[in-house]
Amino acid sequence: MPRRNVLVIGSGPIVIGQAAEFDYAGVQACRALREEGHRVVLVNSNPATIMTDPEVADAVYLEPLTVPSLEAIIARERPDAMLPTLGGQTGLNLAVELDQAGVLERYGVELLGTPVDTIKLAEDRERFKTKMLEIGEPVPESVIVTEVENGIVFAARSGYPLVVRPAYTLGGTGGGVVYNESELRERLDAGLNASLIHQALLETSLLGWKEIEYEVLRDGADNCIIVCNMENIDPVGVHTGDSIVVAPSQTLSDLDYQMLRSASLNVIRSLNVQGGCNIQFALHPTSSEYAIIEVNPRVSRSSALASKATGYPIAKISTRIALGQTLDQIPNPVTGVTKAAYEPTLDYCVVKIPRWPFDKFPLADTLLGTQMKSTGEAMGIGRTFRSALMKAVRGLDLKREALTGGEYEAWTDGELEAIVAHPTHERLFAVAELIRRAGTDGRETCIERIHANSAIDRFWLYQFADIVDEETLSVKAEALPSKVASFRMVDTAAAEFPARSPYYYLSYGELNEMRPTPNEAVVVVGSGPIRIGQGIEFDYSCVHAAWALRAAGKSAVIVNNNPETVSTDFDVSDVLVFEPPGANEVEAAYRATNA
Repeated sequence: MPRRNVLVIGSGPIVIGQAAEFDYAGVQACRALREEGHRVVLVNSNPATIMTDPEVADAVYLEPLTVPSLEAIIARERPDAMLPTLGGQTGLNLAVELDQAGVLERYGVELLGTPVDTIKLAEDRERFKTKMLEIGEPVPESVIVTEVENGIVFAARSGYPLVVRPAYTLGGTGGGVVYNESELRERLDAGLNASLIHQALLETSLLGWKEIEYEVLRDGADNCIIVCNMENIDPVGVHTGDSIVVAPSQTLSDLDYQMLRSASLNVIRSLNVQGGCNIQFALHPTSSEYAIIEVNPRVSRSSALASKATGYPIAKISTRIALGQTLDQIPNPVTGVTKAAYEPTLDYCVVKIPRWPFDKFPLADTLLGTQMKSTGEAMGIGRTFRSALMKAVRGLDLKREALTGGEYEAWTDGELEAIVAHPTHERLFAVAELIRRAGTDGRETCIERIHANSAIDRFWLYQFADIVDEETLSVKAEALPSKVASFRMVDTAAAEFPARSPYYYLSYGELNEMRPTPNEAVVVVGSGPIRIGQGIEFDYSCVHAAWALRAAGKSAVIVNNNPETVSTDFDVSDVLVFEPPGANEVEAAYRATNA
């Protein structure tokens, strides 16, 4: 392949709904392009990112992400191709705007990967709805509106509640659930103003249905794979970025899993996506009825989670697909022996819990809905759901080691039940406290009441109850039995193939799979999830520390639990330990690599 001059668009400053995950994606893209011998021109306005380091690209522009700015850079650098789908909604929208302004045609810039028409098709609510119905995929009853009064007419016919979903927006910006005409007028006005094309989808509510996500990859030869399927513990009505998410799904039957898998492949093929794609489904809790909520024809925060959960480098593979390579040609860099067409297999459980900014803004509206409010997330990997959940809880850096205890013991039943019915960032702990108070005798009644008020699947509630029981016993116990720490490998293939990836999580009482480091090891402690006051700049520091250690002939060992970041890429350090950066985890990593 001849050497190309490729423009990569970043995502700009960190905002709620668009955080470190696009630095991770952009860095992987730049590295993949340069590994293939191409020249990379990077444009981003965020100085705290790894991607704006001079060594990541051949030319770096710290400039505003606007059409005039991009056109000036294109006129100077004369790229022959552009890769926009790894720069979040900002990059995606800019690709559309540059195309509409005639800039790409004027300077002969080819759009790599997913075509502009596909982006427009997936982002334009009206065209997307028409396409889904055309291929036989169900969508909720809805109407496309460009004026508030159109929505009022639909609401009079369909009733409330309704969901507002603006087109071309980030993290559900401008959208939400409305329960009456006053709320509908206010939300529609905000949503239409937030939309790039002044358009919103107004749909009947599927509140209480399960929300399921599939992360899918497709190449130009129509080869497709499912990288990961994920299940939201919170039902439809809470944005997936604000929901506790589990991978792989735990409550789906094989029939439902395969049904949604087939639908995912049908959707990505019909849209002609070339690269990564996130598809969100609503699944009826007691039947196999489903509906497609939306599709992101780009990498997203969910893509970062899926990538770190499986060890599969989605952004890097998407970049190679954009260059015209096919999945059966691209080596999987994690295993070193399989191709990228081989679907990842998990022999562990992954749980993601969002990190919200409400500790900094105590007077903010904490009610969760279809508009994302979290700033970041913590991820836990464990042999069981309970283990992974508690790692994620500890990793939020909220000074909590358990689901029970603390300030919630002083709350009334009414206060706890109000949060169960109207979710905030405290719902998990409110549920746990209600279960604790019910005791074993009143457990079944309590769980049924919580399920009725929240639509959270009973499976999760009984899992929470098991954790509450263990915490109650540990408080009463005089001494807990000692556990032998061991490290298990994330290999994408459930040990079917040997992996060369140095990517581990902590377990106890099992065979230790940690390999000796080639040189004296130094542990670099990560900064955990993105939150107000502690953002991407500390991931920048950790990555540079790892690079400097390796350059000095040391083995760098990173301990971090943020799935969005460059530091948790499997090939940044000599050893990646995906654990909360706490004292016990850091000590275990030090002992394992310096024995």
